[in-house]
Amino acid sequence: MVDSQIVLWGQTIAYTSYALVIILLMAWFGLKITKAGKSNKVSNTFFYSFVGFLVVLGVSLHIVTYNTIPWASMDLNRDDIKPDKVFNITMENHQFILPSDRLIIKEGEKALFDVTSNDLTYGFGVFRSDNSMIFQMQVVPGHRNDILWQFEKPGVYTIRSTEYSGPKGAQMILKDVVEVKAQ
Repeated sequence: MVDSQIVLWGQTIAYTSYALVIILLMAWFGLKITKAGKSNKVSNTFFYSFVGFLVVLGVSLHIVTYNTIPWASMDLNRDDIKPDKVFNITMENHQFILPSDRLIIKEGEKALFDVTSNDLTYGFGVFRSDNSMIFQMQVVPGHRNDILWQFEKPGVYTIRSTEYSGPKGAQMILKDVVEVKAQ
């Protein structure tokens, strides 16, 4: 599985470039039609060719980046995947109730986080030490809330709620409780 930070950087560069091209087109078009004189007409052929190019570029960008999402193939084939570890976690009264003090996973193992809420809608997210998010999901009472993840790098990670559940929800942080050990 590709690290989500690499995917984020690649998509940031691609989509920012695409957005800048569109903004420049709009600025050029706006200047062209508001400029006094004979040169204020934009050729229909040129304009629609450029718009067609942007549509093709945008669709191509989405198709190319679709397969870079690290969890997509695992989600699509989830029925065929047996997790190596299952962690049953309960959320209630603005607290995480973990099956043990530390959730220990080996590098490359597939871990299933099965999270249940007994009262409110919460978020469940796993974060790196630099506070960047690895993954998150919404946890809704009365519904199945689970996520299958494969950790590719050893490290120690933090769990926190990623959904507003009232003022106490901001304190729902368990530092360094997920430990991924090298093989």
